[in-house]
Amino acid sequence: MYLRSEQGLGGAGGAAAAAFGRAPLGPAPRLTPVPGWREAIERIDLVPDLGTDIGSRTWWRGAATCVALIATTWQLAPALDRPIYGVAAPTLTGSDWDEARAQSIAPLALGGNSGRRFAPTAAVVPLNDTPERPVLELQASLPSGDGLAAALERSGVAAAEAARVADLVAGRVPLGDLRPGTQLDLTLGRRPLKDAPRPLEKLAFRARFDLSLQVARVADTLALTAVPIAIDRTPLRIQGRVGPSLYRSARAAGVPAKAVEAFLRSVASRMPVSRIGADQTFDVIVEQARAATGEVQLGKLLYAGLSGDGSKLQLVRFEQDGKDSWFDARGVGDRRSSGALMPVAGRLTSGFGLRRHPVLGIARMHKGLDIAAPSGAPIRAPMDGVVQMAGWAGGYGRFVKLRHAGGMATGFGHMSRIAVQNGETVRRGEVIGYVGSTGLSTGPHLHYELWKNGVPINPGKVTFESVQQLSGGALQRFKSTFARLMAVQAR
Repeated sequence: MYLRSEQGLGGAGGAAAAAFGRAPLGPAPRLTPVPGWREAIERIDLVPDLGTDIGSRTWWRGAATCVALIATTWQLAPALDRPIYGVAAPTLTGSDWDEARAQSIAPLALGGNSGRRFAPTAAVVPLNDTPERPVLELQASLPSGDGLAAALERSGVAAAEAARVADLVAGRVPLGDLRPGTQLDLTLGRRPLKDAPRPLEKLAFRARFDLSLQVARVADTLALTAVPIAIDRTPLRIQGRVGPSLYRSARAAGVPAKAVEAFLRSVASRMPVSRIGADQTFDVIVEQARAATGEVQLGKLLYAGLSGDGSKLQLVRFEQDGKDSWFDARGVGDRRSSGALMPVAGRLTSGFGLRRHPVLGIARMHKGLDIAAPSGAPIRAPMDGVVQMAGWAGGYGRFVKLRHAGGMATGFGHMSRIAVQNGETVRRGEVIGYVGSTGLSTGPHLHYELWKNGVPINPGKVTFESVQQLSGGALQRFKSTFARLMAVQAR
């Protein structure tokens, strides 16, 4: 090490030496200059960067160094057909393997252990039988297309006890009403023998949304206990702005997808969906069941409302005669248009209008349709009505005339047999007679006529429009339902 006597360093060195009781050092000796040839050798770079100065003397010198190193390595390496063998550790066997395995890391799922293993001492007592748990708690799911008894048997319950449990449950809830995927919580007790199934100590599951069932062993007898679950059935009401998409806005507000689809269908029966504006407000009420245990079930759409832009649409689902229909706030149902039911299945042989009569041979007005059908084929009423005439009618043969609402009437000729009487009320689709060839006829067929206020019209070009209007007790029940829905608070 050399100490340079530069300004600021020489004094510090003397002071430090004096502090240790030594005489201060004199001036540092001058370094001997490096000869020129050694300096030239040190400047030579034998391993330059071959990616720069390509083609220069420095580059060629580096390339020569690289080739020399490769040649030296090739000369020192063994022949290509003489592999180099490494030393492999011998395979552990016996006690050596057991000791190494005990001190290694193994997956816990495979029973991993650690530490040194020792041989058993005299305190170890061999067991003749492997002990088992006195109580076994497990869960099972009721599979699709399988019964409760079969699910219990697969869980380890004896066949007789599984059948007994199924009978107990069937006495409270039909087994067919149990939904696939129902979770069964089982507790199995100690079995008397190794090859015997475990006895069922307890079974608990949710039989219905509002009912839980428990089967427990009491004094060696299985007993069923029903646990009712309190249910709040207050409907769910959701309101919101239509925005750019009624479907997306309603779904974002929490309306179920099926309820939104039902909403759109009900609204479409009263107005074009394209007329729904972005600034309008939708009002949706759906069935809701909230269990005391916290579960929630949403049902069908009960009310569909749409307001804004100076209009207001209110539709309520109302059940009448076992069928659900949509009515507005006044109790007026949907306006439906449909063609009349064809009275017989057959082939049209003659249409409405002027024609040449096949029997008389003269041209005259044909005031109905001729439908060819096998003799004896049933003839059905196209609409609800009352029998105005049933009997023989000259060239019509056996003839039936029905009177319908709105000034409509229908007639059916050439019957082989009549199945109704004068003054009888018939429903749409009810059999009123059978195809024949009576009167002026050339073969079995039905002559079908339709009148509007006594004037014959073409039956094939008439559609019937009906509007259902609630009245009496049905209207009172509807108003009560409507008021109850309107009292529901929006979420």
